[in-house]
Amino acid sequence: MKTILRTNITVKDICDGFVYNELEGKGLFGLGGKLTIQPEYQRNYIYKDGKKDVAVIESILKEYPLGLIYFVKVAENKYEVLDGQQRITSFGRFVTNKLAVKVEKMEQYFDSLPKEMQKKILNTPLTIYECVGEESEIKEWFKTINIVGVPLNDQEFLNAIYSGPFVTRAKEEFSNSQNSNIQKWRSYISGSVDRQEYLECALDWASKGKIEHYMAKHRYDTNIKSLKNYFTSVIDWVSTVFSDVPTEMRGICWGRLYETYMKQPYNPKKVSEKVKELLSDDYVTCRKGVFEFILGGCEHPRLLEVRVFDEPTKKSTYVKQTTAAQKKRVSNCPLCVHGPKSNKKRIWTLAEMDADHVTAWSNGGASDRSNCELLCRTHNQSKGNR
Repeated sequence: MKTILRTNITVKDICDGFVYNELEGKGLFGLGGKLTIQPEYQRNYIYKDGKKDVAVIESILKEYPLGLIYFVKVAENKYEVLDGQQRITSFGRFVTNKLAVKVEKMEQYFDSLPKEMQKKILNTPLTIYECVGEESEIKEWFKTINIVGVPLNDQEFLNAIYSGPFVTRAKEEFSNSQNSNIQKWRSYISGSVDRQEYLECALDWASKGKIEHYMAKHRYDTNIKSLKNYFTSVIDWVSTVFSDVPTEMRGICWGRLYETYMKQPYNPKKVSEKVKELLSDDYVTCRKGVFEFILGGCEHPRLLEVRVFDEPTKKSTYVKQTTAAQKKRVSNCPLCVHGPKSNKKRIWTLAEMDADHVTAWSNGGASDRSNCELLCRTHNQSKGNR
């Protein structure tokens, strides 16, 4: 790959023919139609927060350097932004009156600025490197220059590597904050649409965790029907089984649970009652585990990380149990009393014993002093959920 330094391009040149898509939240074209500001391998515009975008404009006004910008030459008089699209979109939005900044303590759009200040902004020179090379070289350089600043996340990197019609269609569906389905999806998915985390989730579910392989296989597909259908199937299944949507449902790997339990019948009314019961139980410390616990027939309490007995409870139970055992000249582990002869009268130290529920928590037993007993570790491990 070779680079050519360009210092003759100004903010005005870039903003000639600037197009910003408000719906998709990205800068599209500039430089009189010669520049594609956000090619598909680029991340979404993430500076639209009233801070980073404003900081770009303030840097221009204070004559601070904007940093290096990289273009890729894709044809004669045709370029793509390799690095700098966040900055370009920010000042493009400002010059086209889609962004206001404080100037002398007053919110001002570009058109309301004094003419000399407008001229100063438009004549700001940019330091641009024009890059020419093979796709693999360009993508590798793209990774390198994005190590600093706001780093690309994994999905943004993969979008760059496997850019093509599939990524284009997938981003239109899953990376578009204006998609009316986002409101429903965010009940089950955590993260940001703009940072590709909804797209990553959809790909993760459909690929069974093999996102890169899936993207490589479908890179040149012109539709995303299989991806969209699978994602919709998972969401529809979840919303059918769980009629309520508590916040704890967000961020769970529903794709894995769909594959495991989709063929099981469930009564949504009973499921809803059980969810409410468990989420209101103070002993349940892993609230996100409630849903898989219910789907699995309430057979694996470890998913809930039920609160264990505290130290004072363990110590008082040990003293009570040991005192009674010594009077009877038997082991202080109730199960050892009925076990092999060698341990029938053994008095275990507190460090050698574990607290256990007399009546299992999953069978209604509480985690309080009245339901606590100490067992030697061998018996506690073998008891399980009985």
